[in-house]
Amino acid sequence: MDAEELDGFRDFVDNRSSALLRTAVLLSGGDRHAGEDLLQNALAKAAGRWERIDEPEAYVRQILYRQQIGRWRLKWRRRELTVAEPPETRTTPDTSSAAELRVVMREALSRLTARQRTVLVLRYFEDLPEAEVARLLGCSVGTVRSTTHRSLARLRVLAPELAALGPADTELRPSRDHSPVEVRP
Repeated sequence: MDAEELDGFRDFVDNRSSALLRTAVLLSGGDRHAGEDLLQNALAKAAGRWERIDEPEAYVRQILYRQQIGRWRLKWRRRELTVAEPPETRTTPDTSSAAELRVVMREALSRLTARQRTVLVLRYFEDLPEAEVARLLGCSVGTVRSTTHRSLARLRVLAPELAALGPADTELRPSRDHSPVEVRP
């Protein structure tokens, strides 16, 4: 990589790394450290091919998705879920604040399987159509639809405070600042 390409890569990392990190953290189930590792590996792979990349952000996002798919396909990666408080002592947060809703959503997303979380992130956070998600994950559109349906049902179980708002009252959409999910009345 020559000096001009190196400067271009550094500018890309400076300008886009925070948005890419948000996606990586979501793909990692809210685990910031795992998200940072995921992004660092993706950027390292992109750096090696930087001079041949036409659309850097799309290329890095594709690497992120594929790395995450590789992680959840490996059976030995299944780890124990650690939480700050035992389930018996957790209290249900007040759902009046959007910030609290995002925290609830992140916690619920972290308790989904990696495949379910990946499908929801791609469909709702990245706002990709079902066909594109199917292409990225190497599965059929029907699989994406059924996984989305089961994942949303599981979210309703994991975060009943979100389900209490009712499907007619809210819709899940990516927010403008790319925080995980915004619940709009």
